[in-house]
Amino acid sequence: MSHKKLIALALAGAAFAGIAKAQDAAPKLEVNKALHDKLPDDIKTAGKMTSVNNGSFPPYEIVTGTEMTGASADLTEALGQVLGVKIEHATVGGLPALLAGVNSGRYQFAFGPIGDYKDRETANDFVDWVQEFVVFATLKGNPKGISSLDTACGQRVSVMAGGSAERVIKAQSDKCVADGKGAVEVQSYTDQPASILAVRSKRADAFFSSQAPLTYFVQQANGQLELTGVGQKNGFDDIFQGAVVPKGSPLGPIMIDAIKVLIDNGTYATIMKKWGLENNMIKQPGLNLGGQLPK
Repeated sequence: MSHKKLIALALAGAAFAGIAKAQDAAPKLEVNKALHDKLPDDIKTAGKMTSVNNGSFPPYEIVTGTEMTGASADLTEALGQVLGVKIEHATVGGLPALLAGVNSGRYQFAFGPIGDYKDRETANDFVDWVQEFVVFATLKGNPKGISSLDTACGQRVSVMAGGSAERVIKAQSDKCVADGKGAVEVQSYTDQPASILAVRSKRADAFFSSQAPLTYFVQQANGQLELTGVGQKNGFDDIFQGAVVPKGSPLGPIMIDAIKVLIDNGTYATIMKKWGLENNMIKQPGLNLGGQLPK
């Protein structure tokens, strides 16, 4: 290749990279000194915190190798700027391992969002920053007619292991049997991608989970999937989700105030809308807003 062509390609690549960087770049936020000063001394000394996740939970957490993108990645980047510390990310397998890591002090928090329920609040505090709904994702055309908990009887339903949806669908299976119908074959997986793959590969008839990630998966499936059960309670009352910190941790109130800063300056809305999550926005964050976990 000629020297001139190499220069031209290099210039074109630099120009493209510059455009992409300009499009992705967000204005840097100022450190809120009052909030930074409230951080525990060990965090201020280290200049960083680690947020743990349990694998891909798009569009909030999209984990590729050791890199995480998504709404939660963008929000924690902004949160770190407000608090004046770097926020790093670690991935573990499954929700129980995530909660154990937070409670043991190995990780400072899990930004999530993770479902907030009263029984979980006995061991952890939740900084709730989204509202969520639980629905089904099926193959296009919904061949098994799964549109509610009652229609799940006798069907194969995938869920995330250890999550609230798993508990609800297992309770529904017991109800199906008590009503003389077929039990639900509950398939529990450690992460969202494995759960949705079970549906796409026809090993499961539906995936029962949070509406936000399911909407993302349906959009990415090139017309192969659809949402069902939208607008129904599906065994849940109002669902709030958020970050998890150890019970009584000073990080809880600090994070609430930091998220309020992001809401007030418009950063929260900008990021949520960027990832198609405008229907999951909360007006103000709160501590332990969750209700009872369905029985």
